[in-house]
Amino acid sequence: MTDDSRTDDPRTLVSTDWLAAHLHDPDLRIIDGSWHMEATGRDAHAEYMAAHISGARFFDIDAIADTRSPLPHMAPQPEMFVSRLRAMGIGDGHQVVVYDNSDVRSAARVWWTFRLMGKTDVAVLDGGFAKWRAEGREVEDLPPITRDRHMTVQRQAARVRDVTQVAAAAKLGDHVIIDARGPGRFRGDEPEPRPGLRQGHIPGSRNVPFTLLYNDDGTMKSVPELRAVFEAAGVDLLRPAITTCGSGITAASLALALERLGKRDWSVYDGSWTEWGSYPDLKIETGDA
Repeated sequence: MTDDSRTDDPRTLVSTDWLAAHLHDPDLRIIDGSWHMEATGRDAHAEYMAAHISGARFFDIDAIADTRSPLPHMAPQPEMFVSRLRAMGIGDGHQVVVYDNSDVRSAARVWWTFRLMGKTDVAVLDGGFAKWRAEGREVEDLPPITRDRHMTVQRQAARVRDVTQVAAAAKLGDHVIIDARGPGRFRGDEPEPRPGLRQGHIPGSRNVPFTLLYNDDGTMKSVPELRAVFEAAGVDLLRPAITTCGSGITAASLALALERLGKRDWSVYDGSWTEWGSYPDLKIETGDA
């Protein structure tokens, strides 16, 4: 790693070398944040139970969520987040590292959830579980013994946007809306994986497929490379950004990348296309941006 932009940052991204060096630190907590699309047939919790990084806890994105919402895995209320994380033995004063073994890089969603709750000592493991295992590093198949830890949170409203706010932003053009879905779904050429949704994108949005943010080995691209990806898509990085995707998972990778760029005025549209595409009265566009 000769590029200075690859320096480990415990608030955004850390390397497998960094995690290995800190693996047994008393105030380090590791989270497996794997999540899979239903069509893959994969069971994230079963895979966690079979093998995970030593000491890792499992964060169930579908369960640690607003279960009152008809939309999938919407961000949890602060009270639920605190309750679940305390039970996992995670609390104030802990450095958290989140990893995944997922094609959709779901660790970024867990990172965003912590940020939404005002917790900043949290990073994603660069390259995730696949890189960790490929390097022959320490894994286990037993969950850790946990002790309740006090946690305080302060929800950061600026980190999330609802459908009304996104509709206003699209109409006024005062934000750049960035869509993490693949080009076919963005253009409306490919059907949505969830039935009943219209095809296309939020008017005025730009398309940055989340896969463009990552190298072949699952590590995130360098800061200059990330900046080039956004600029090539016509993203005005001087405007506040709203990231969106299918259901709020891959939009978090865009948020993580923007944070890596030093951009602070970003938020995630939690309902994303699952919400927008289901409302017939909301305008949509098709074709390229």
